[in-house]
Amino acid sequence: MPNGVKRPVPFDRSIYLLHPYNSCLITSVGKNGKPNVMTVAWIIPVSVDPPLVAMSIRSERYSYRLIMESGEFVVNIPTFQMAKKVLICGRRSGRDHDKFKEAKLSTRRATKLRSPIIEECVAHVECKVVKSIEIGDHSLIVGEIVAAHALEECFELVYDFNKFKPCLHIGKNYFTTCVKRRKEPRLPHR
Repeated sequence: MPNGVKRPVPFDRSIYLLHPYNSCLITSVGKNGKPNVMTVAWIIPVSVDPPLVAMSIRSERYSYRLIMESGEFVVNIPTFQMAKKVLICGRRSGRDHDKFKEAKLSTRRATKLRSPIIEECVAHVECKVVKSIEIGDHSLIVGEIVAAHALEECFELVYDFNKFKPCLHIGKNYFTTCVKRRKEPRLPHR
């Protein structure tokens, strides 16, 4: 167990004690048919049956409007090498910027949705919106997974970190990734 002095952390910084989170590129398309991409790190699985994920975004974001208009979104999983692209998509607004062009991201059709997938990403999770809940200064969007794909060399039952380095957000404009080691502790049978 670590020794040392623990100091208070301001409430507005306390959320970073829960990081790192996987940085995800969320693609969406609104009524006008123009696709958009934004970065979200606050995303978690919330149910296995049915398969549901939830993400937290501000309701004033351009992507929030597009997701609510279309009722869908795609979660794209980038690599650590894509950190600058992830930052561009997180710090620019699709209202004013073509983030696909600026970040040099290529798209193709998703299998079940109108929202595109990002070719450079190793995995894609296509979701239909189930509900949106306003909580504090964010909205929690819950989506049901309708399709999911991953590069076979990077994912079987879990990711192979010898072949894939995730882009993990640790706060502000900082990113990290995983080491090649993984551990599967064994519990004694009872």
